[in-house]
Amino acid sequence: MDKQKTVVTIAGQEFSLVSEEPEMHVHRTAGLVDAEMLAVRELSPSLSAASAAILAATNLADRLIRAQETSESLRAQLKDYLEEVARAKNELAETRRELNRLKKDK
Repeated sequence: MDKQKTVVTIAGQEFSLVSEEPEMHVHRTAGLVDAEMLAVRELSPSLSAASAAILAATNLADRLIRAQETSESLRAQLKDYLEEVARAKNELAETRRELNRLKKDK
């Protein structure tokens, strides 16, 4: 995919971002950063833009780590469920074989 330039506004400043991602993705990403910057500045209006950016980045990193941990937990759960299904299938196959053997013995 070709890189394209997308102009976004974050905390009242325009930035030209170059990305291979679709323009909609770039705008969504910038919107998330902008919203977090706004939230931080609303809580602490006296913060400098740099301090607000650092706090916003820290908040977003925290959310990312929590999402990754949740994702890892869900993957582990899914793996356990799939293993359980595989065991159940094996048990079912064994039961069917036993049933067929018993039918033949009659």
